[in-house]
Amino acid sequence: MPQQTLLLGQTLTFDDDPFTHGPSAARHDGAGGVLVAGGRIAAAGPGPDLRRAHPGARVVDYGDALLLAGFVDAHVHYPQTAIIASWGKRLIDWLNAYTFPEEARFEDPGYAARIAARYLDLTASHGTTTMCSYCTIHPASVDALFAQAQARGQRVVAGKTCMNRNAPDGLRDTARSAYDDSKALLEKWHGVDRLSYAITPRFSPTSTPEQLSALGALWSEHPDCLMQTHLSEQTDEIAWVRTLHPEARDYLDTYEAHGLLGARGLYGHAIHLEPRERARLAEVGAALIHCPTSNTFIGSGLFDMAARMAEGQRVGLATDTGGGSSFSMLRTMAAAYEIGQLTGAALHPAQLLWLATAGSARTLHMGERIGNLAPGMEADITVLDLASTPAIAQRAERADDLWEAVFPTIMMGDDRAVRATWIGGRLAHQRDASASCG
Repeated sequence: MPQQTLLLGQTLTFDDDPFTHGPSAARHDGAGGVLVAGGRIAAAGPGPDLRRAHPGARVVDYGDALLLAGFVDAHVHYPQTAIIASWGKRLIDWLNAYTFPEEARFEDPGYAARIAARYLDLTASHGTTTMCSYCTIHPASVDALFAQAQARGQRVVAGKTCMNRNAPDGLRDTARSAYDDSKALLEKWHGVDRLSYAITPRFSPTSTPEQLSALGALWSEHPDCLMQTHLSEQTDEIAWVRTLHPEARDYLDTYEAHGLLGARGLYGHAIHLEPRERARLAEVGAALIHCPTSNTFIGSGLFDMAARMAEGQRVGLATDTGGGSSFSMLRTMAAAYEIGQLTGAALHPAQLLWLATAGSARTLHMGERIGNLAPGMEADITVLDLASTPAIAQRAERADDLWEAVFPTIMMGDDRAVRATWIGGRLAHQRDASASCG
């Protein structure tokens, strides 16, 4: 029988989607517990009851810290780790000035391995336990991230970024090599341990119709894979797509015409959508991935969360490292709240936390595995200190309920608020030794 570990603290779980069922979709226990064994959650409920029922379990008592599912970041570029927070560019200039020169370095497998390790260390310190990442055109960049994640027992989705035009020498593949490399990587890694492959055309401007069709064919051959790309991030990007694809009805059609629209598709940003695009995305059940810090940092626009949810879209939340300006899903939630205010809808703390956990897990079609604290789910757990700084503590002490207590951490928190991160039932990060063990 595997060793049992009982984590004690406040617990937060979701019984449903708070966008449709309100804050009551979340369940809070002020003295809760999560029993972990064999990398999975064996039980969750009142802490005293679990302690009595499992007297042999090793106990880790986090006091009044909040235990919730590990954060799920649904759209990142791990190769951009080293260029995060680079100054002053919009999308196309950002790619040319910062992204492409950095991605060229990933031809070196050693460099790719170092950045992959650095990225996973940084995200663990911020409470992120699963991410869906673009790599570079180099197969070694995919191998590096998957190998690091595998060694950590971590659930990660990733794919080789495919580009065969409008990119520098050394960062272009072909329609044929994009298909062949992606297929080989898929067959090597997809479904191994906690790893999943995502077919990854960067976006229409950097793939010819022939390459998009080749990747659409690969997706039809492996429909259980996710497919990730970018859609309608900036208005000048959309205008560029129109010149490159004059035959297309709209931006989404550049994917749809080549077999790259489906329920397991992840469409990053999706800010400036036309009515037909919104209708088709909702019809097929595709996912829109909201990247709020990126959208403000490079001046893309304001994603209208309330409107997209009202029309039945499936929405996830993401940092978009490194166009996004933080590795922190707390900072990302804060930015989503601020953008919600600008678009006329104040997102409730329950909605923000759901987006960063169960909501993003749902967009990855992994809602039965991650994103919540429930028996049988994988034991990815983030422990939040709700008084991590003096500014946060003085506001939280006036709280009348959980939501008032947690909202200051959402708005002002950073890695200092993450007391511990558990990945696959193992302690992956601990900020201090303040938890008592027994």
